[in-house]
Amino acid sequence: MQTLLLGPEAVDEHTPLGDVVEAVEAAFGADARGDAVMPAKSYVDLPEYEGDFRSMPAYVDARETAGWDAAAVKWVNVHPNNPADHDLPTVLGTVIYSDPENGFPLAVMDGTILTRKRTGAASAVATDHLAVEDATSMGLVGAGDQAYTQLEAVSHVRPIEAVVVADQREEATRAFVEHFSDRFDVRAGSIDEAAACDVLSTVTPVREPIVEAVGERTHVNAVGADAPGKHEIDDAVLAEAKIVIDDYEQCTHSGEINVPWSEGLLGDADVHAELGSVVAGQVQGRTAEDGVTVFDSTGLAVQDVAAAHVAYERASEAGDGTQFGLVGTDR
Repeated sequence: MQTLLLGPEAVDEHTPLGDVVEAVEAAFGADARGDAVMPAKSYVDLPEYEGDFRSMPAYVDARETAGWDAAAVKWVNVHPNNPADHDLPTVLGTVIYSDPENGFPLAVMDGTILTRKRTGAASAVATDHLAVEDATSMGLVGAGDQAYTQLEAVSHVRPIEAVVVADQREEATRAFVEHFSDRFDVRAGSIDEAAACDVLSTVTPVREPIVEAVGERTHVNAVGADAPGKHEIDDAVLAEAKIVIDDYEQCTHSGEINVPWSEGLLGDADVHAELGSVVAGQVQGRTAEDGVTVFDSTGLAVQDVAAAHVAYERASEAGDGTQFGLVGTDR
């Protein structure tokens, strides 16, 4: 048997965001129904290199709702100094995608683009369940790679027309505006202007809140906080919002709520639900009475499995990728 090798270009080509959003939603639902196995994300901290590694394994059984099941593990790093010091992305990842029936490694694929897309897809799923139905404006705080995917993904579930992007790096902001200028009414603006939009995605690594207020009915995708101490949204905004998280353990440890949680400013009563429970219909999402909603996104292994499933199936159908012998199959 052969293993399929998929580099970044192949993964990008074979993971259209609409398909990834659909698969990620199915994975969230499967997890909530108990049809997934997802051990806790493990960390290998490397303070001497100002970075860390994370291992994220999972199995998803979405046969009942989506007709597929799959297993994978992602080995991923976060090194914030990579762009300046090594001309590399902050996040690099590799995914091993395996047949759950027999354990054979069906594919080894680039996990960097996969991570970017499944993260955007999770925000799209949350936006679909938590944002106002007629949301047409979107703000981005941060103009890095993930900001592009956030806008692309959210525009699959809401008819976004106007976009405001805020970033202290003028060159990054200019590039973002130019990239989307033929599809959206997009402009550079302040954080306050971005935060007043119908949907807001924050994608920065800050440790002191930079979003101090949002619109009365804004839905916020808080994406940047992925380690203890990171914090983008002011505590006062979080205290008044309906908060939906992707995973209790991860979010209280390293998500947007981790700082106010550790300080006793937020607790169990302040968290409405995990997103999977909303997707599965176990808990209601947005209601007519809701004002601000916040999705705390830390990234789950079930999302990686879902995105890897899309990449493998579509690449296999297209005959793309490189087949190679990774493991011996002789007994």
